[in-house]
Amino acid sequence: MSTTTTTTAGGVKVVKPTVASHINDYWGRVRGGDLGSLPAILGLVILSLIFGVARDTFFSSLNFANLFAQSAQTVFIAMGLVFVLLLGEIDLSAGFASGVCGAIMAIQLTNHNWPWYGAIPAAMLTGVVIGFILGFLVAKFAIPSFVVTLAGFLAFQGILLKLLGGGRNISITDDFVLKLANNNLSVALSWAFTIIAVVGYALVQLNRVRGRAKRGLVTDPMGIVLLRIGFLAVVLIVATAILTQERSVNPVLNSVKGVPIVAPIMAVFLVIWTFVLGRTTYGRHVYAVGGNTEAARRAGIPVDRIRISVFVICSFMASIGGIMQVSRANSVDPNTGGSNILLYAVGAAVIGGTSLFGGKGKVINAVIGGAVIAVIDNGMGLLGYGSGTKYIVTGIILLVAASVDALARRRAAATGNR
Repeated sequence: MSTTTTTTAGGVKVVKPTVASHINDYWGRVRGGDLGSLPAILGLVILSLIFGVARDTFFSSLNFANLFAQSAQTVFIAMGLVFVLLLGEIDLSAGFASGVCGAIMAIQLTNHNWPWYGAIPAAMLTGVVIGFILGFLVAKFAIPSFVVTLAGFLAFQGILLKLLGGGRNISITDDFVLKLANNNLSVALSWAFTIIAVVGYALVQLNRVRGRAKRGLVTDPMGIVLLRIGFLAVVLIVATAILTQERSVNPVLNSVKGVPIVAPIMAVFLVIWTFVLGRTTYGRHVYAVGGNTEAARRAGIPVDRIRISVFVICSFMASIGGIMQVSRANSVDPNTGGSNILLYAVGAAVIGGTSLFGGKGKVINAVIGGAVIAVIDNGMGLLGYGSGTKYIVTGIILLVAASVDALARRRAAATGNR
């Protein structure tokens, strides 16, 4: 049974769970169906160990750095899809929407000689407009999101072809844009970023404990808080130590070391969207609408506006994904945002722990799920498996993740934790 101790702080009685009771409560939630990202994290660890044992190059600094560039577009699109999935909706157009946004940036840079600080916002604004149109049709005309976004999937593919003149390839030469997905921070900046991330996370965690204790609310045990901080510190320090090693075949001619620039960009969006969902009224409204739309409407929550906003966020993040993909490829073509990008992005969100039924999920799920997909694609490539095998394995893992989600919801409903 969970045990707690009671202390008095400023005349207010504060219930403070012990480390043992906190662990017992967490295990109880897991047994009750609240698995969160646990299956995805376990899968990521197991897959990494399997590929690492099979190919020692999997754990090399060069391959580790490549994982960030390979997963960038998928992760950014998946971050936006989390918001849509939280409402029990879907956006099938996000892949080609990212391609359209990337094409807008490329055209402004190349054909109209815009500077990067004009072309990139133009791509982002395109994403916002696309999201507003999709969300408006879903919210105001009550057209199922599957139909609206399927139409968008087809239409944006056509728009991309029109923008590129039927099939042209537009190359990018802007240094700033090219560096986004292909360059690295310096070694000094890499360590500075790591220190800032650890210190910032520690301050947020400790301030949260202090704030809740001051208001007389239940706080996490200090041992658990320190464990979280320590775990993040170890992960980031080890990752930075690996990434700051020399990765170039010929370092005399071209030294390559440091954290990929795309990593801190991912971190910034992760922090922003995590704060939005977890610490704002808007975030609470998103979860409320996803949990029970009618109850949210009766509580005075502007359901239609929430619906429109999640599609805006989704398409905006698709634009970020498109920018990163164009940067990585140094060009844009009719396949940008196509192929398996959308399927991988949806898969990343679901594999990471976001529910397809709405009301449950976090932005970190997109990052964890994206890492799982990147590891599968990368590891099986190192082992010499073809695309067919990669698709089969990824599909099986996605099916397992969806099955776990369905079983977890059934378990939660049976135990009254729904």
